Amino acid sequence: QVQLVESGGGLVQTGGSLRLSCEVSGRRFSINDMGWYRQALGKQRELVAGITKSGRTNYADSVKGRFTISRDNAKNTVFLQITNLKPEDTGVYYCNAEVDTGIVATIVKTYWGQGTRVTVSS
Repeated sequence: QVQLVESGGGLVQTGGSLRLSCEVSGRRFSINDMGWYRQALGKQRELVAGITKSGRTNYADSVKGRFTISRDNAKNTVFLQITNLKPEDTGVYYCNAEVDTGIVATIVKTYWGQGTRVTVSS
């Protein structure tokens, strides 16, 4: 069973910073793409940043220049460094990972964490 556990959310003031972490655990797996999504109250979940296994990144236009996604493949962990936080960044942040659990054949599924809440006060 693959599990993703996020941490690092909290309450911060406008202009503040946070670093979110998400660790993947389980038996016999490899991780392909990873990403961070967020969901504001009453809105759909949206992608904010993604990173491939080789480290190529992509960002939503609304977070470019303020969010940085990175990963530590040895620790099966993905990070999201958030700076210059704005009230509109408030929401629950979820990480996801495309995980291959196959031994002989490829078995790829997308897994999600439980979310970590970020609240930005004005």
